[in-house]
Parts: sequence; C-alpha cells; structure tokens
Amino acid sequence: MKVKDYIEGGLKNFVEVTPSDYKEIGKCKSGCHAVSFYIKEENGKITDVKFNSSKRCKKLLAVADYVAEIIKQKGKVEFKDEEVLEFFKDEKEIEKVKDRLEIIKKALNK
Repeated sequence: MKVKDYIEGGLKNFVEVTPSDYKEIGKCKSGCHAVSFYIKEENGKITDVKFNSSKRCKKLLAVADYVAEIIKQKGKVEFKDEEVLEFFKDEKEIEKVKDRLEIIKKALNK
C-alpha cells in the first residue's frame, strides 16, 4: 500500500490530545518529527492504542497508525519491521518509511 492511499482511508488512532483514561507508553523526537503513543489496558492486556505525532510527515502518520493497529490486534507492544515494511511495500520512498519506523521503535523502546 502507498502512504497516500493509507492516509486517504483515514487514520484510526490519531489523537490531538492525550485521552484521559490512557497512559503514555513512550515518545520520541527526531529532528522535526515527534511521536507519542498512549494505551488503554484491561487486565494487563492492551485494549486500545492512540498516538499523536507531528502532522507534517504523512509517512510518520501512516506508519504510526498502522503500528497502533498491530499492537491493538496483538494486545501487546509487539511487531516486526518486516510486517510494517511489507504493508507499505508500494511506497516509492521506502527508505523514508524505514526511517519513520525507527522513530516509532525508539518511542516504543523496540
């Protein structure tokens, strides 16, 4: 999938402000890019994930949103670079996608 197509489909997990019943699990700032992740837990399992990031970079927004979806699906902060990169394999600037994924991994201590 291309980042443009993902963004046009709508971000499912982006928030402007931290939701009141969520806790921040990490953040990272790299140059002009910044991202923060928030989770909601029940019985030690992640039930929802939200994120906030600089809106300037569509690649960062798309990758963070997709990673949030993976975390929600698994119920824990666990994902592989390959599954994210495979999802965005149609993107021309894959090196930039890899760079944004590194920012996300730093935010999530991965």
